[in-house]
Amino acid sequence: MEDVQTRAQAEPQGSGRGGVAGQVSGGEADVRIRALRGAVARLRRQLAVLPGELPDRVFADEELAALDAMVQDGVPEVPRLRRSLLLIAGAVGSVSALSPALTEVREGIDSFSELPRGR
Repeated sequence: MEDVQTRAQAEPQGSGRGGVAGQVSGGEADVRIRALRGAVARLRRQLAVLPGELPDRVFADEELAALDAMVQDGVPEVPRLRRSLLLIAGAVGSVSALSPALTEVREGIDSFSELPRGR
């Protein structure tokens, strides 16, 4: 029993061997963190230059900033990433000009998921 507890304490979170569900280890996340931060930055830039009125523009930008901060602070929790994505998608609605950048953010978030995508 002691060996199992010691091994579980020594393994990194999200390693799939005793880590916290929804988290990934720091080493495997570095590339994904950079990619997601780049996608978030691109969406923020496109949102900033989007002409016309977007009622929830400020909310979307604030949530993108929060998403970037989550990722910048270290290995993010997948459920929190997904919640941010849902809030951002709701805020930008169906603005087709933002669709490619929003898709890139979604794919960046999906790269942290250990669950297979639906069919």
